[in-house]
Amino acid sequence: MSGERRTGRWWARVRLPVGVAAGSATAVVELGFLAVAAVALAASALVPGRRTAELTRRYAGQLVHLERRRLAGLLGANEPPAAPGVSTRRQVGYLAARLLPGMLGLLAYAVLGIGLVLAGIVLRAAVRGELSLLDALSQVAVGAVLLLLNVQALASIAALDVRLARRLLRPGRRAELTRRVQELTSSRAAVIAAVDAERQRIERDLHDGLQQRLVALGMLLGRARRARDADRARALVAQAHEDVQRAVAELREVAWRVYPSALDASDLGEVLAMVARGSEVPVRIRCDLPLRPARQIETVLYFVACESLTNAAKHAAATLVTVEIGVREGWIRMRVHDDGVGGADLTGRGLSGLARRVAALDGRLGVTSPAGGPTIVLAELPCA
Repeated sequence: MSGERRTGRWWARVRLPVGVAAGSATAVVELGFLAVAAVALAASALVPGRRTAELTRRYAGQLVHLERRRLAGLLGANEPPAAPGVSTRRQVGYLAARLLPGMLGLLAYAVLGIGLVLAGIVLRAAVRGELSLLDALSQVAVGAVLLLLNVQALASIAALDVRLARRLLRPGRRAELTRRVQELTSSRAAVIAAVDAERQRIERDLHDGLQQRLVALGMLLGRARRARDADRARALVAQAHEDVQRAVAELREVAWRVYPSALDASDLGEVLAMVARGSEVPVRIRCDLPLRPARQIETVLYFVACESLTNAAKHAAATLVTVEIGVREGWIRMRVHDDGVGGADLTGRGLSGLARRVAALDGRLGVTSPAGGPTIVLAELPCA
């Protein structure tokens, strides 16, 4: 573990200069691509054809993808993907703009190489005694200042590289609006599908559970009414009373699946604690929310937790479920972890319905459930 930690610290120190050096190398490749593409496009203007445009789009996309991986892996930047909304023209424009930090990186490393050569000359002269102590110290001071300036130049080049990617790789405003409209359209369809699935589930619960219990209750009361033995009648009435209590409990569960009315008087942590007390599996809850979120967010998180607890109890054979709720980087995160056997069906009605609920609020739902466990359900919703 300590070796991995030392390796991580070492890589964090050299990642930026390596990233700038790799950017300078890719800039040379991109310069060659732009030159060939310019000649090919000029020739295609005289002899029209679609092959040149397709090749330009393909290779420009591959180079942009390479740059994104470099920025993320070497410079630690979380860059936006080159989505379909980013046109070939914008990608080629980005590759052309990238020549500036690439050439600046080459210049910085050239200056660094010259500085190393001069440092070697000074060191050699000092070893031979050709420099006085004062001259050697002055040369070391000048070299240290130049080295610091060179390091700062590398950091500035990396920042310029990241800024260009963020500015030029994002889709245009029209493409962004189109994408947003498509997301809202699909979210609306997903919400309608989720509502229909929930209605079917409620109907099934009422028909297969509560309705059958009420029919049995009616038959039981009929038997008590026809009984001639008083003790027998009392026993049947007592059994009917127990069935009524179970029916009321089932009706309360169905009502909570429709609308968690307990959130009107209590916050999410308190309501989930009430759910945990009635769970068949031990549940640990940690809710750390500085402010109470919007009601629709609480409702979605409530359904995510309840569905996860139900799956852990019925299908995962879990012995412990942990629910953690907190805020991180502007997102409300709920993490539900169980130590069961895993293998959850991500396309099942329950989990797919949760995904649609979360997506309707511009959130994200991720489920990790390898065979053998554990199962981790992670829901993230925007704070505002």
